[in-house]
Amino acid sequence: MQTGMRNRIINNKYQNSTFKLSNFPLIRLAILFIIHYSLFTNLSAQTTANKAFKKEKTSAGNEARMAKEEYIQKYKDDAIKDMLRTKVPASITLGQAMLESDNGNSKLAKNANNHFGIKCHNGWTGATYNMDDDAKNECFRKYKTVLDSYDDHSDFLRNRTHYAFLFELKSTDYKGWAEGLKKAGYATSPTYAKDLIKIIEDNKLYEMDKLLKMPEKEAEVAEKENPKKIEPPAIPAKTSSNPPKTPAITDKSSNVPIKKNEPISSKGAPVLLNNEVKYIVASKGETFYKIAKENNVNVGELYTYNDLGKDAILSPGQMVYLQPKRNSACVQYHIVKAGETMYSISQEFGIKLKMLYKKNLMNLGTEPVVGQRLWLKANKKEGEK
Repeated sequence: MQTGMRNRIINNKYQNSTFKLSNFPLIRLAILFIIHYSLFTNLSAQTTANKAFKKEKTSAGNEARMAKEEYIQKYKDDAIKDMLRTKVPASITLGQAMLESDNGNSKLAKNANNHFGIKCHNGWTGATYNMDDDAKNECFRKYKTVLDSYDDHSDFLRNRTHYAFLFELKSTDYKGWAEGLKKAGYATSPTYAKDLIKIIEDNKLYEMDKLLKMPEKEAEVAEKENPKKIEPPAIPAKTSSNPPKTPAITDKSSNVPIKKNEPISSKGAPVLLNNEVKYIVASKGETFYKIAKENNVNVGELYTYNDLGKDAILSPGQMVYLQPKRNSACVQYHIVKAGETMYSISQEFGIKLKMLYKKNLMNLGTEPVVGQRLWLKANKKEGEK
């Protein structure tokens, strides 16, 4: 009796044990399924979120990025203006800007209008922008406009002696300029000249180098083709008083009264007056020798009058004085603008270059900074701003 009962108990335990073991794989599979489903759902949601983030980031980046065609259209006039002022080919200026600013998309271009990566260097007193480059937190020049960046870049080339040989090249010799920049140590990249030439040729930037003046805008062309009718001014009623006469400047060599910037000679280029000093504006094809011969001036004196060496190159639009400039100007002072140099200011106001340096207590060869007050009539006093 006891034995039979014991056997039934053992059988029951065995059956219970067999039931549990037989169901365990199913339970384990169910648990694994739940875990995998949860992981798959989370991973799928995360992948979708990542794709959306990447798409949003790419879309935002595309909206902010400037295409090279847009960059050319936006800044080509600035490059031409700069070429007419400094004789640096517009193709070189615009091509370098495209290469060095990544078509205006670089951090430095966006945040500082610096399209050439020019660092502060000694003597820079303008605004600055700091960022990591060759070293940590380096100082770069910051400009108000992109044109200011273009002007400063050209002046940077024009005022450093190791780039002087470039200005002896023709303005249309963009290949010579590109290779010359590399030769002078402008860039460390061994392919810099090749890369610059490719940009110029791919985008036909060399066509700008042929211009002698700013191209007309579409609106100006339309105005010429369809000029607006201008009504003739009404004739004023006669009065008993005489109108005041326009003051005249006297040409002391001939005692002929003339107005400023009115021609006083019909031979060759018109002779004008500035600060009571005769000058002409050079046109295309003229030389110092030709100007000297037409105006009965010794060619050596012509170089001296204009503070130039005998190797100077004459450019269209350049002021050429036919008499010695004066020791002072007609105005008290001048506030320096972007792109101006001591030489350009001395020519503009008809004052000898050495006297301009002397009046402002500056060393020969140094250049003023934007916003600086240059004294033109009286001498600057010690400590005076």
